[in-house]
Amino acid sequence: MDWQAWITVATVAMIMALFAFTRLAPDLIMLAGVTLLLVCGVLKPSEAFAGFANDGVITVAVLFVVAAGLRETGGVAIITQRLLGRPRTVTGAQIRMIVPIAVASAFMNNTPLVAMTMPAVSEWARNLRFSASKLLMPLSYAAICGGLCSLIGTSTNVVVNGLWMNQAHQPSLGMFDITWLGVPCAVVGAVYMVVASRWLLPDRRPAFSAQDDAREYTVEMLVEPGSTLVGKSVEDAGLRHLQGVYLMEIEREGEILPAVEPTVRLNADDRLIFVGVVESIVDLQKVRGLRPATNQVFKLDSHRSQRCLVEAVVSNTCPLVGMTIRDGRFRTVYNAAVIAVARNGERIRKKIGDIVLRVGDTLLLETHPSFVAQQRNSRHFFLVSAVDESRPLRHERAWVGLGILALLVIMLITGWVDPLRAALVAGGLMIITRCCTATAARRSVDWQVMIAIGASVGIGRAMENTGAAEMIASKLVGLGGNSAWVALFLMYGVTMLFTELLSNNAAVVLAFPLAMATANALGVSPMPFLMSITIAASCGFATPIGYQTHLMVYGPGGYRFSDFLRFGIPLNILFWIVTAVLAPLIWPF
Repeated sequence: MDWQAWITVATVAMIMALFAFTRLAPDLIMLAGVTLLLVCGVLKPSEAFAGFANDGVITVAVLFVVAAGLRETGGVAIITQRLLGRPRTVTGAQIRMIVPIAVASAFMNNTPLVAMTMPAVSEWARNLRFSASKLLMPLSYAAICGGLCSLIGTSTNVVVNGLWMNQAHQPSLGMFDITWLGVPCAVVGAVYMVVASRWLLPDRRPAFSAQDDAREYTVEMLVEPGSTLVGKSVEDAGLRHLQGVYLMEIEREGEILPAVEPTVRLNADDRLIFVGVVESIVDLQKVRGLRPATNQVFKLDSHRSQRCLVEAVVSNTCPLVGMTIRDGRFRTVYNAAVIAVARNGERIRKKIGDIVLRVGDTLLLETHPSFVAQQRNSRHFFLVSAVDESRPLRHERAWVGLGILALLVIMLITGWVDPLRAALVAGGLMIITRCCTATAARRSVDWQVMIAIGASVGIGRAMENTGAAEMIASKLVGLGGNSAWVALFLMYGVTMLFTELLSNNAAVVLAFPLAMATANALGVSPMPFLMSITIAASCGFATPIGYQTHLMVYGPGGYRFSDFLRFGIPLNILFWIVTAVLAPLIWPF
């Protein structure tokens, strides 16, 4: 190897070490690696940053906008309620998630699938009080396992088919040729994830949780007539085991129902009194079929979709101190509706309008975001701050958002257009139909993930250009001697190593000519080698850079590099053994 190849190998080793032994963000680590290769002259600028113009990377970015449209309309909640339900255990949640994700991934590309479902799974985990770290890595793994089951399940399979036709001059592989090997691998992977996750996956929760916040609000919500909540029990409506908030009582036609049982059925216009912290109150505002009990929110100047929640602490110079919220005409004075009041841990058993304001009361307001700028320096409030992610959902557009999602899935499955064009159409429709605003669309893109994925493409390009990858492969494959089975076993290992260090498509492009040359030299059928490298190129489970969906869940799941090693290495070995045993039996040498 020349000096450029050695620098590339050293850079990859440095990246692995930084992932393993530091808490630096993945995007900073990957970008530092690309910068080093660029400064040393290993990569040209066009090569270093080619990943940021890559169709796959742009597709993922646009799919964040699609996911934002579903989130802003409440479509995510509909999907999780209908498809995932409310399992009582983490194992049950994993089974409910892994099976549909794997099936869906067999018929659409796994990267868009993870991009669209990751926000839903994260929100689902939070509502169930499960750690997201128990679900997000299995989400990525399940999508990869399902992608092994058909020719269109992952871009790797499509690349292999293209190489098979163009370089080997063979007819196209059938839609389900790989299924004979992919399904056993997927089943083994699913069983492993469910069984081993209880010991090998971390249970990471934030050091400070919402429940630790002593500032509790009392808030009243009304069951909307005609909503899906009418007629459901409190438990079936998902209002029984809410995180950070509980249902204290129900007011029904002037009668108070205290100590609400989970079997109590909800009626239209029931007034539900909840006690909880602000983050949980925000979640309540997004429940389909519930709305704030105060009518003041419907008298504000701006549309609800343009508002947010704001916390404001009443000062001793506020002119409304000593007056009720109704008599002080709070909405008229400040163009803001009081949703809830927190008072030094005291539970205020009065309707919002009847509460007499005191100095130090913390008010939860629904208002236009401009309220913060207008009142930040006002003598009427000690403190004014906006609540993150508190914009009311556009429930009336939920089915529009779900219709756009259905159109996207149909385009991806049928291949009417390529994934990038399909994603752009769906993202554009989300904005045009006002399922999400342009501002929300811009905020939705996770730029840390985009930078990490884009930089990983440049690092893979360096491994290819310098010959480092080919040299490593030829040395390892040469150890196989004259045994076809040993050569197949080693070929899988080489391809798996490539996909852990580079990317799945780069791995298969490098491994394909080596596999064909090895089969020809041994005088055996190339089919078992072809199918083995196809499985190996998609199945890099042991590092966060082994597959781009791993990078997508790395941050939201709170994972560390060691988590992937601990949970992924045994799965890599299982797939290695299953493929090495079954491939020669299905397609004899």
